[in-house]
Amino acid sequence: MQLVKTTRDTLLRPLQIVSGIVERRHTMPILANILIRKEGEGVSFLSTDTEVQITTKADIGSGPEVTGTTVAARKLLDILRALPETGDVTITLQNKRLAVQSGKSRFALQTLAAEEFPTVQQADSYSASVTLPQKTLKHLFNMVHFSMAQQDIRYYLNGLLLVLDGNNVIAVATDGHRLAFCQVETEQSFARQEVIIPRKTIIELQRLLEENDETVQLDIAANQVKLTFADIELISKLVEGKFPDYTRVIPKGYKNEFTIGRDELLRSLQRAAIMTSDKFKGVRCIITPGSMKISSTNADQEEAVEELEIDYGGDSVDIGFNVTYLLDVLNNLKCDQVNVALGDSNSSALISIPDNADFKYVVMPMRI
Repeated sequence: MQLVKTTRDTLLRPLQIVSGIVERRHTMPILANILIRKEGEGVSFLSTDTEVQITTKADIGSGPEVTGTTVAARKLLDILRALPETGDVTITLQNKRLAVQSGKSRFALQTLAAEEFPTVQQADSYSASVTLPQKTLKHLFNMVHFSMAQQDIRYYLNGLLLVLDGNNVIAVATDGHRLAFCQVETEQSFARQEVIIPRKTIIELQRLLEENDETVQLDIAANQVKLTFADIELISKLVEGKFPDYTRVIPKGYKNEFTIGRDELLRSLQRAAIMTSDKFKGVRCIITPGSMKISSTNADQEEAVEELEIDYGGDSVDIGFNVTYLLDVLNNLKCDQVNVALGDSNSSALISIPDNADFKYVVMPMRI
Protein backbone atom coordinates (compact mmCIF):
# COMPACT_ATOMS: atom_id res chain seq x y z
CA MET A 1 0.00 0.00 0.00
CA GLN A 2 1.46 3.32 -1.08
CA LEU A 3 1.53 5.89 1.76
CA VAL A 4 3.42 8.86 0.37
CA LYS A 5 4.66 10.16 -2.96
CA THR A 6 6.31 13.58 -2.87
CA THR A 7 9.62 15.42 -3.24
CA ARG A 8 12.45 14.72 -0.80
CA ASP A 9 12.39 18.15 0.86
CA THR A 10 8.60 18.12 1.31
CA LEU A 11 8.91 14.87 3.25
CA LEU A 12 12.07 15.87 5.08
CA ARG A 13 10.53 18.93 6.76
CA PRO A 14 7.84 17.18 8.88
CA LEU A 15 10.32 14.45 9.81
CA GLN A 16 12.85 17.03 11.03
CA ILE A 17 10.14 18.74 13.08
CA VAL A 18 9.16 15.60 15.02
CA SER A 19 12.49 13.78 15.27
CA GLY A 20 14.18 16.25 17.65
CA ILE A 21 12.77 14.64 20.81
CA VAL A 22 13.31 11.02 19.71
CA GLU A 23 15.88 9.29 21.89
CA ARG A 24 17.96 6.44 20.53
CA ARG A 25 18.29 4.63 23.84
CA HIS A 26 15.03 4.04 25.64
CA THR A 27 13.51 1.39 27.85
CA MET A 28 10.70 1.12 25.27
CA PRO A 29 12.17 0.39 21.80
CA ILE A 30 9.04 1.71 20.05
CA LEU A 31 9.84 5.24 21.33
CA ALA A 32 12.77 5.33 18.90
CA ASN A 33 10.08 5.26 16.19
CA ILE A 34 7.74 7.87 14.81
CA LEU A 35 4.07 7.20 14.25
CA ILE A 36 2.93 7.84 10.67
CA ARG A 37 -0.84 7.99 10.07
CA LYS A 38 -2.44 8.45 6.66
CA GLU A 39 -6.02 9.43 5.91
CA GLY A 40 -6.32 10.01 2.19
CA GLU A 41 -4.02 12.92 1.29
CA GLY A 42 -3.45 13.92 4.91
CA VAL A 43 -0.42 12.37 6.58
CA SER A 44 0.46 13.03 10.23
CA PHE A 45 3.83 12.41 11.86
CA LEU A 46 4.01 11.98 15.65
CA SER A 47 6.88 11.43 18.08
CA THR A 48 7.01 11.23 21.88
CA ASP A 49 9.30 10.41 24.78
CA THR A 50 6.19 10.05 27.06
CA GLU A 51 6.91 13.53 28.51
CA VAL A 52 6.76 15.60 25.30
CA GLN A 53 4.79 14.85 22.14
CA ILE A 54 5.09 16.59 18.77
CA THR A 55 2.67 16.18 15.88
CA THR A 56 2.77 17.73 12.42
CA LYS A 57 0.71 17.23 9.28
CA ALA A 58 1.31 17.43 5.54
CA ASP A 59 -0.91 16.81 2.49
CA ILE A 60 1.42 14.33 0.82
CA GLY A 61 -0.64 11.12 1.03
CA SER A 62 -1.09 8.82 -1.92
CA GLY A 63 -4.38 6.96 -2.42
CA PRO A 64 -7.63 7.08 -0.40
CA GLU A 65 -6.73 4.44 2.22
CA VAL A 66 -6.61 4.99 5.98
CA THR A 67 -3.66 3.30 7.69
CA GLY A 68 -0.84 3.80 10.20
CA THR A 69 2.53 2.39 11.20
CA THR A 70 5.68 3.25 13.15
CA VAL A 71 9.26 3.25 11.86
CA ALA A 72 12.72 4.14 13.21
CA ALA A 73 12.91 7.94 13.13
CA ARG A 74 16.67 8.33 12.79
CA LYS A 75 17.02 5.74 10.03
CA LEU A 76 14.25 7.25 7.93
CA LEU A 77 15.67 10.75 8.47
CA ASP A 78 19.22 9.63 7.58
CA ILE A 79 17.96 7.93 4.41
CA LEU A 80 16.11 11.04 3.24
CA ARG A 81 19.07 13.32 3.98
CA ALA A 82 21.34 11.04 1.96
CA LEU A 83 19.05 10.96 -1.09
CA PRO A 84 19.53 13.42 -3.98
CA GLU A 85 17.65 16.71 -3.50
CA THR A 86 15.86 16.32 -6.82
CA GLY A 87 13.48 13.51 -7.61
CA ASP A 88 10.39 12.07 -5.95
CA VAL A 89 10.33 9.78 -2.92
CA THR A 90 7.76 7.00 -2.62
CA ILE A 91 6.97 5.28 0.70
CA THR A 92 5.07 1.99 0.63
CA LEU A 93 3.86 -0.27 3.44
CA GLN A 94 3.87 -3.97 2.69
CA ASN A 95 4.17 -7.08 4.88
CA LYS A 96 5.03 -5.02 7.98
CA ARG A 97 7.95 -3.38 6.19
CA LEU A 98 8.28 0.19 5.03
CA ALA A 99 9.81 0.55 1.57
CA VAL A 100 11.46 3.88 0.65
CA GLN A 101 12.26 4.40 -3.02
CA SER A 102 13.81 7.28 -4.93
CA GLY A 103 15.20 6.80 -8.43
CA LYS A 104 17.28 3.63 -8.30
CA SER A 105 17.71 3.71 -4.50
CA ARG A 106 15.57 1.34 -2.43
CA PHE A 107 15.41 0.77 1.32
CA ALA A 108 13.28 -1.62 3.39
CA LEU A 109 12.72 -0.77 7.07
CA GLN A 110 11.15 -2.77 9.88
CA THR A 111 7.96 -1.39 11.40
CA LEU A 112 6.09 -1.82 14.67
CA ALA A 113 2.30 -1.70 14.93
CA ALA A 114 0.72 1.76 15.26
CA GLU A 115 -1.63 0.42 17.98
CA GLU A 116 1.34 -0.23 20.28
CA PHE A 117 2.60 3.36 20.11
CA PRO A 118 2.13 5.14 23.51
CA THR A 119 0.75 8.61 22.77
CA VAL A 120 0.44 11.28 25.48
CA GLN A 121 -3.08 11.63 26.90
CA GLN A 122 -4.38 15.10 26.10
CA ALA A 123 -5.94 17.11 28.94
CA ASP A 124 -9.75 17.26 29.01
CA SER A 125 -9.80 21.02 29.56
CA TYR A 126 -7.39 23.94 29.76
CA SER A 127 -7.60 26.59 32.47
CA ALA A 128 -5.84 29.37 30.51
CA SER A 129 -5.00 30.24 26.91
CA VAL A 130 -2.50 32.73 25.50
CA THR A 131 -2.04 33.80 21.88
CA LEU A 132 1.27 35.42 20.95
CA PRO A 133 3.31 35.98 17.80
CA GLN A 134 5.88 33.18 17.42
CA LYS A 135 8.77 35.66 17.55
CA THR A 136 7.50 37.09 20.87
CA LEU A 137 7.37 33.71 22.59
CA LYS A 138 10.74 32.77 21.08
CA HIS A 139 12.16 36.06 22.41
CA LEU A 140 10.83 35.30 25.91
CA PHE A 141 12.48 31.87 25.94
CA ASN A 142 15.74 33.13 24.40
CA MET A 143 16.15 35.79 27.07
CA VAL A 144 16.08 33.36 30.00
CA HIS A 145 16.78 29.78 28.79
CA PHE A 146 20.51 29.90 29.57
CA SER A 147 19.76 30.23 33.30
CA MET A 148 17.85 26.94 33.53
CA ALA A 149 19.50 24.27 35.68
CA GLN A 150 20.70 20.99 34.18
CA GLN A 151 19.99 17.77 36.09
CA ASP A 152 19.68 19.56 39.43
CA ILE A 153 18.27 17.47 42.28
CA ARG A 154 15.92 20.41 42.83
CA TYR A 155 13.96 19.18 39.82
CA TYR A 156 11.75 22.31 39.69
CA LEU A 157 14.84 24.31 38.59
CA ASN A 158 15.30 22.07 35.51
CA GLY A 159 12.81 24.11 33.56
CA LEU A 160 11.36 27.55 32.93
CA LEU A 161 8.71 29.27 35.01
CA LEU A 162 5.96 30.77 32.85
CA VAL A 163 3.71 33.25 34.63
CA LEU A 164 0.49 34.80 33.39
CA ASP A 165 -0.23 37.91 35.44
CA GLY A 166 -2.62 40.68 34.42
CA ASN A 167 -1.58 41.74 30.91
CA ASN A 168 1.90 40.25 31.21
CA VAL A 169 3.45 36.96 30.18
CA ILE A 170 6.60 36.40 32.24
CA ALA A 171 9.43 33.88 31.84
CA VAL A 172 11.88 33.16 34.66
CA ALA A 173 14.76 30.68 34.92
CA THR A 174 17.34 30.05 37.64
CA ASP A 175 19.95 27.44 38.55
CA GLY A 176 20.43 28.81 42.07
CA HIS A 177 23.51 30.87 41.10
CA ARG A 178 21.90 33.29 38.63
CA LEU A 179 18.36 34.23 37.62
CA ALA A 180 16.96 35.64 34.37
CA PHE A 181 13.59 37.42 34.16
CA CYS A 182 11.81 38.64 31.03
CA GLN A 183 8.27 39.82 30.44
CA VAL A 184 6.11 40.92 27.51
CA GLU A 185 2.89 42.89 27.66
CA THR A 186 -0.14 41.61 25.77
CA GLU A 187 -3.62 42.91 25.00
CA GLN A 188 -5.06 39.88 26.81
CA SER A 189 -5.80 39.78 30.52
CA PHE A 190 -5.10 36.81 32.78
CA ALA A 191 -5.74 35.69 36.31
CA ARG A 192 -2.33 34.96 37.84
CA GLN A 193 -1.10 31.48 36.99
CA GLU A 194 2.33 29.84 37.23
CA VAL A 195 3.59 26.68 35.51
CA ILE A 196 7.06 25.14 35.11
CA ILE A 197 7.82 23.93 31.58
CA PRO A 198 10.59 21.27 31.37
CA ARG A 199 14.01 22.16 29.98
CA LYS A 200 13.75 19.68 27.08
CA THR A 201 10.46 21.25 25.95
CA ILE A 202 11.92 24.77 26.01
CA ILE A 203 14.96 23.75 23.96
CA GLU A 204 12.70 22.01 21.44
CA LEU A 205 10.43 25.06 21.17
CA GLN A 206 13.41 27.34 20.55
CA ARG A 207 14.24 25.09 17.60
CA LEU A 208 10.69 25.00 16.24
CA LEU A 209 9.45 28.56 16.76
CA GLU A 210 10.10 30.94 13.87
CA GLU A 211 11.05 34.64 13.90
CA ASN A 212 7.72 35.73 12.43
CA ASP A 213 4.36 37.26 13.36
CA GLU A 214 2.35 34.07 12.88
CA THR A 215 0.56 33.21 16.09
CA VAL A 216 1.17 30.44 18.57
CA GLN A 217 -1.62 29.39 20.91
CA LEU A 218 -0.51 28.22 24.32
CA ASP A 219 -3.07 26.29 26.39
CA ILE A 220 -2.38 25.49 30.04
CA ALA A 221 -3.89 22.63 32.05
CA ALA A 222 -3.16 21.41 35.58
CA ASN A 223 -0.37 19.06 34.52
CA GLN A 224 0.14 19.86 30.84
CA VAL A 225 0.82 22.60 28.32
CA LYS A 226 -0.14 22.51 24.64
CA LEU A 227 1.29 24.78 21.95
CA THR A 228 -0.24 25.01 18.50
CA PHE A 229 1.48 26.90 15.67
CA ALA A 230 1.89 26.50 11.91
CA ASP A 231 1.26 22.77 11.25
CA ILE A 232 2.69 21.78 14.62
CA GLU A 233 1.09 20.68 17.88
CA LEU A 234 3.38 20.18 20.89
CA ILE A 235 2.08 18.72 24.15
CA SER A 236 4.31 18.63 27.22
CA LYS A 237 3.94 17.51 30.80
CA LEU A 238 4.68 20.20 33.37
CA VAL A 239 7.24 20.01 36.17
CA GLU A 240 5.57 19.67 39.56
CA GLY A 241 6.98 21.66 42.44
CA LYS A 242 7.22 25.16 43.86
CA PHE A 243 9.49 27.54 41.98
CA PRO A 244 11.48 30.01 44.16
CA ASP A 245 9.92 33.44 44.66
CA TYR A 246 11.80 35.37 41.99
CA THR A 247 10.50 38.74 43.20
CA ARG A 248 12.55 38.34 46.41
CA VAL A 249 15.72 37.46 44.46
CA ILE A 250 15.72 40.55 42.20
CA PRO A 251 17.53 43.36 44.11
CA LYS A 252 15.91 46.75 44.48
CA GLY A 253 17.31 50.15 45.38
CA TYR A 254 21.00 49.63 44.59
CA LYS A 255 22.84 52.98 44.62
CA ASN A 256 26.03 51.84 42.86
CA GLU A 257 25.29 51.56 39.16
CA PHE A 258 26.78 52.37 35.79
CA THR A 259 26.07 51.88 32.09
CA ILE A 260 28.65 50.29 29.82
CA GLY A 261 28.86 49.15 26.20
CA ARG A 262 27.73 45.53 25.98
CA ASP A 263 30.27 44.60 23.32
CA GLU A 264 33.13 46.33 25.13
CA LEU A 265 32.38 44.48 28.38
CA LEU A 266 31.84 41.18 26.55
CA ARG A 267 35.23 41.36 24.76
CA SER A 268 37.07 42.21 27.99
CA LEU A 269 35.46 39.31 29.85
CA GLN A 270 36.19 36.92 26.97
CA ARG A 271 39.87 37.86 27.13
CA ALA A 272 39.97 37.55 30.92
CA ALA A 273 38.25 34.14 30.69
CA ILE A 274 41.23 32.74 28.73
CA MET A 275 43.29 32.72 31.95
CA THR A 276 40.65 30.95 34.04
CA SER A 277 40.79 27.18 34.49
CA ASP A 278 38.08 24.65 33.58
CA LYS A 279 37.38 23.99 37.25
CA PHE A 280 37.49 27.61 38.44
CA LYS A 281 35.87 30.19 36.19
CA GLY A 282 36.23 33.14 38.54
CA VAL A 283 37.05 36.71 37.51
CA ARG A 284 37.61 39.60 39.90
CA CYS A 285 35.98 42.95 39.19
CA ILE A 286 37.18 46.08 41.00
CA ILE A 287 34.86 49.01 40.36
CA THR A 288 36.07 52.45 41.44
CA PRO A 289 34.97 55.95 40.34
CA GLY A 290 35.69 56.19 36.61
CA SER A 291 37.20 52.70 36.27
CA MET A 292 36.38 48.98 36.07
CA LYS A 293 39.27 46.54 36.39
CA ILE A 294 38.72 42.88 35.46
CA SER A 295 41.38 40.31 36.38
CA SER A 296 41.80 36.53 36.38
CA THR A 297 44.51 34.10 37.45
CA ASN A 298 45.05 30.34 37.31
CA ALA A 299 47.02 27.63 39.13
CA ASP A 300 50.09 28.31 36.94
CA GLN A 301 50.26 31.88 38.31
CA GLU A 302 49.26 33.27 34.90
CA GLU A 303 47.23 36.46 34.90
CA ALA A 304 44.99 38.61 32.71
CA VAL A 305 44.06 42.21 33.51
CA GLU A 306 41.57 44.39 31.62
CA GLU A 307 40.81 48.03 32.45
CA LEU A 308 37.71 49.86 31.24
CA GLU A 309 36.70 53.49 31.64
CA ILE A 310 33.19 53.89 33.05
CA ASP A 311 30.97 56.80 33.99
CA TYR A 312 30.67 55.92 37.67
CA GLY A 313 30.86 57.91 40.87
CA GLY A 314 29.65 55.42 43.47
CA ASP A 315 31.40 53.37 46.16
CA SER A 316 34.43 51.19 45.42
CA VAL A 317 33.32 47.56 45.05
CA ASP A 318 35.65 44.52 44.86
CA ILE A 319 33.57 41.53 43.71
CA GLY A 320 34.10 38.16 42.03
CA PHE A 321 31.90 36.38 39.50
CA ASN A 322 31.75 33.15 37.53
CA VAL A 323 32.72 34.58 34.14
CA THR A 324 30.53 32.04 32.29
CA TYR A 325 27.42 33.54 33.91
CA LEU A 326 28.36 37.01 32.68
CA LEU A 327 29.28 35.83 29.18
CA ASP A 328 25.97 33.94 28.87
CA VAL A 329 23.86 37.04 29.38
CA LEU A 330 26.04 39.41 27.34
CA ASN A 331 26.15 36.99 24.39
CA ASN A 332 22.38 36.68 24.52
CA LEU A 333 21.47 40.37 24.69
CA LYS A 334 21.17 42.35 21.45
CA CYS A 335 21.31 45.86 22.97
CA ASP A 336 24.25 48.29 22.65
CA GLN A 337 24.45 49.18 26.35
CA VAL A 338 23.86 47.31 29.61
CA ASN A 339 23.19 48.67 33.06
CA VAL A 340 25.09 47.12 35.99
CA ALA A 341 23.86 47.71 39.58
CA LEU A 342 25.84 46.60 42.64
CA GLY A 343 25.40 46.51 46.40
CA ASP A 344 28.65 45.33 48.01
CA SER A 345 31.11 42.46 47.46
CA ASN A 346 28.71 39.97 49.10
CA SER A 347 25.54 41.03 47.27
CA SER A 348 24.16 39.85 43.93
CA ALA A 349 24.68 42.05 40.89
CA LEU A 350 21.77 43.17 38.73
CA ILE A 351 22.26 43.47 34.97
CA SER A 352 19.50 45.14 32.96
CA ILE A 353 18.87 47.05 29.74
CA PRO A 354 18.81 50.88 30.11
CA ASP A 355 15.26 52.31 30.11
CA ASN A 356 13.75 48.82 29.88
CA ALA A 357 12.07 47.18 32.88
CA ASP A 358 11.17 44.01 30.95
CA PHE A 359 14.50 42.21 31.41
CA LYS A 360 16.54 41.58 34.55
CA TYR A 361 19.48 39.28 35.21
CA VAL A 362 20.71 38.58 38.72
CA VAL A 363 24.09 36.91 39.32
CA MET A 364 25.46 35.88 42.71
CA PRO A 365 29.00 36.86 43.68
CA MET A 366 31.83 34.31 43.90
CA ARG A 367 34.66 34.20 46.42
CA ILE A 368 38.01 34.72 44.74
